[in-house]
Amino acid sequence: MNWEKTPPEMVELFDASLPDDPAVQRRKMFGFPAAFVNGNMFASMHQAQMVVRLPKDQYDVLLAIPGAAPFEPMPGRAMSGYAVLPEAVRDDRTSSRAWLERAFVNAAAMPAKQRKPAAKRKR
Repeated sequence: MNWEKTPPEMVELFDASLPDDPAVQRRKMFGFPAAFVNGNMFASMHQAQMVVRLPKDQYDVLLAIPGAAPFEPMPGRAMSGYAVLPEAVRDDRTSSRAWLERAFVNAAAMPAKQRKPAAKRKR
């Protein structure tokens, strides 16, 4: 896949939109900035798209906003519960922060993911 790198100003916007909570864990997913809580991803960037994971009722509310869409990292391969914020919402720090906060609260209520043990190396 030839995905475009997230522009630096979008990475800054993503970082500024994340909740101010010590439970937020930042790492990469698909090579893009992502945010997790208890091992569950709740938001990420994908190229220039800001993506959030929401419960069904909030997901439907977001998709009703013009420009919002289900998140498909590859065409036809939607990730259940993940949606792309429309540009108008993404580019407004107050709005993007509110949606990332909703996503954080949703993921924080999920059971924590257990880390898988490291695979044994073959000698």
